[in-house]
Amino acid sequence: MTLRLLLGDQLNMQHSWFAKVAPDVTYVLMEVRQETDYVQHHIQKLIAFFAAMRQFASALQAQGHRVIYLKINDKENKQNFADNLLAIMQAIGAERFEYQQPDEYRLDTYLAAFCRQLPISSHMTDSEHFLTHREELAALFKGKKTYLMETFYRAMRKKYNILLTPTGEPVGGKWNYDAENRKKYDGTVPVPPVLKPSASSLQIVRAVYQDILQAAPTTIGSVDIDSFEWLTTRQENLQLLAHFCQYGLPAFGSYQDAMVSHFPYLFHSRLSFAMNVKLLHPLEVVQTAIQYWQQHQDRITLAQIEGFVRQIIGWREYMRGVYWAQMPRYTQLNFFGHERPLPAWYWTGQTKMNCLHHVIKQSLQKAYAHHIQRLMVTGNFALLAGIHPNEVDKWYLGIYADAIEWVEITNTRGMSQFADGGLVGTKPYVSSANYMHKMSDYCTTCHYNKDLKYGNRACPFNSLYWHFYERHREKLASNPRTGMMYTTWDKMLSSEREKILRQAEHYLAHIDNL
Repeated sequence: MTLRLLLGDQLNMQHSWFAKVAPDVTYVLMEVRQETDYVQHHIQKLIAFFAAMRQFASALQAQGHRVIYLKINDKENKQNFADNLLAIMQAIGAERFEYQQPDEYRLDTYLAAFCRQLPISSHMTDSEHFLTHREELAALFKGKKTYLMETFYRAMRKKYNILLTPTGEPVGGKWNYDAENRKKYDGTVPVPPVLKPSASSLQIVRAVYQDILQAAPTTIGSVDIDSFEWLTTRQENLQLLAHFCQYGLPAFGSYQDAMVSHFPYLFHSRLSFAMNVKLLHPLEVVQTAIQYWQQHQDRITLAQIEGFVRQIIGWREYMRGVYWAQMPRYTQLNFFGHERPLPAWYWTGQTKMNCLHHVIKQSLQKAYAHHIQRLMVTGNFALLAGIHPNEVDKWYLGIYADAIEWVEITNTRGMSQFADGGLVGTKPYVSSANYMHKMSDYCTTCHYNKDLKYGNRACPFNSLYWHFYERHREKLASNPRTGMMYTTWDKMLSSEREKILRQAEHYLAHIDNL
């Protein structure tokens, strides 16, 4: 008998393991405190994972596969992988153990160590999900000090013949339409309706919720089960993909960076959770969207589809490549030496800064924020305020339903916090209130004044922005992408600079009261 372990983010029904039913193979999935407790997770994240796992296990059983499933409150559940696996191996008389390549470094090393102690043979196989192997990005950039995403992105387009002409050139003559992906939403294009889970899925969700309440792991955020919006089966997410192509894709590229108070999803696909737990394959997502664009070019421009493709085969695969090229050292990087703890209101949303209040409240209520809300609101403030990257990592990893370390830490510690010193991003992604006003409606009803750098009700982003550049001058002044900021700063009157810095110091000293 062979025992095969499936982790909660390995719900890939297209995997070759499942091509035929083998009576001498038993699959095991388990809900364990080892996974609920290594960081404080959003309660909706736990619900979504467990609901997806339970429905996947049921689908395997319906196909005839032998499946053992341990729920969080089962009496025989020892609440960690190793003890559960050893007990099951003994119970079924297992002669071989197999598992798919984990995506997180901690589980990769954990399972490798577990296998070394086994008295039976073991084997790790590919998860058959990603478009690159673990070492591919590192090999592409061997000897380079930075990993340029655009270089990787073009290589991926060529490798999979995506949006290319027969001669290998990019369709439309340009590789990247990022410049056309920065429009502020003005309300003229209708926002798509939100696709909700099926009644049968919601039934599973309710059962999972009750089990989690009984197990009582420490969680963050809130949930209204009757309004639960995460889709947790492959079929539902295939419908979501079709829904996105029809309603979201026509305006996705134009407004992918826009932020609107009363539209949390705007034109975004909401497919990241499904892809990250492997219910959907990235290539099928991209190819489905491209096929839809090809059939509807009369109403969907190239900039819309290219922006979507870039997020998946560009950023998503790129971040995974960076992760495996840099772990475990990446978890220790802190280029600026930032040490400040997260303000208490990151856990409540109780701040007078409307942009942060809105994005944090939305995150606590939905376990969701799109990439610009994460990068240019919560991440932007954390970087300007000098928050320790460890604090930022834990917050992002816990609060978002789609957050798994391989994709979270490279985005937060790298892209957002510049803690890797420029390996991922060529400059720190910081901004004053000007960017917030340009891309959102947050500033119009804010307690603070977006136009003031100092004084009563001056927007904290304005003074903290210049304070950040001043205190890190030694590390950033020679960066060709930030040198212009110092030119602007140095041209200000010294009295003006002093007022700005004093305002920033005051805000940092009273950060929990902002």
